[in-house]
Parts: sequence; structure tokens; C-alpha cells
Amino acid sequence: MQLVVAIRTFTIIVLLAVGMAGIRLEGMMSEPNQKNEPRFTELSGTDTAQLDKQRALVAAAAKQKYGTPSLTKTKSDLVVLQRLIEDQVFNKTQTYELQCLGVAFGDVLASEFPLRWVMVTDEYGTDPTLRYKAMPLQINALTMLSKRIERNERVNLLDLQEITRQQLARFEKDFRK
Repeated sequence: MQLVVAIRTFTIIVLLAVGMAGIRLEGMMSEPNQKNEPRFTELSGTDTAQLDKQRALVAAAAKQKYGTPSLTKTKSDLVVLQRLIEDQVFNKTQTYELQCLGVAFGDVLASEFPLRWVMVTDEYGTDPTLRYKAMPLQINALTMLSKRIERNERVNLLDLQEITRQQLARFEKDFRK
């Protein structure tokens, strides 16, 4: 029971520190084996095709706007993605397109950290997410950017990447205690 209380306390602290960075510790706020725990599954062929379609939309916008030949799924994409955001290539009412930017940003995060795309089913439905190792920590890259842009918040991808790095390190350190 003390472990559950400690995990709950840690989870609350992390969520407050992240400040809506799109990082969620799923399933750790409840007792084990509760129905509200998320279920992670591997991407199906359809899921992969959908993510690829979203990546292609961003790559096409970057090519049209800046002549960028392709996205690399690495941190070198951050400059192009940041320009797309700053130039408001997609406005705040274009949720799907903004989520496509989130997929492209998620690819960068997956290249930098031990994250991988999976599907998560939880109380919100079934969506692609980045899962940290085999742990119940997920990064909701799909909506990380769209929610901020829709709220007229300034989005700095380097800052979001650094926040993600710090939170993953903190989670890893505290989880091993």
C-alpha cells in the first residue's frame, strides 16, 4: 500500500511539473488490475498506414513551403517543424493537420528517447501514443502540439523535447527507487 501511495504522490508531482507537456503516467493512479488501466497494443498495418499518411501530410507541407526534400524522423526535423508552427502553415482550427505535426514531432522524440509508437486504449478511446519502454508511461505526441496551438500558446519544440528528456530521466530515477 505504501508503494501505491508513493507512486500516486510521484505521479501527481510529475504531472504538475510537466505542465501539460503531453506526458501521462497511465494506470499508476489506481490500484492494480482496475478496469481503467490502459491497454497497450502493437500498431496494426492500418495504424501504421494512418501514421504514415499523417507524416506524408507534414512532409508535403514542408516541401511545398520550404522545398524540404523529406523528413528524417530525427532531431534535424525540429527546425522544419518549428518553422511550420511559427509560420502558421496550419491554423488552430485544423486539428487533424496539427495532430499530424504531433506525429512528426513524436517521431523525433522516438529517435531521441527509448519511446515507440503503440496504440493505447483507455477511457478516452484508442489512439496512437509513444510508450516509454514497457512501462505505463506514455507521451501523447499526437495532441501535444495541437492542444497548445489551439489555446494560442507559444510552442517551442526544443523546450518540449528538453522537458520530455527531464521528465523521462526523473521518472526513470524515481521508478528505480
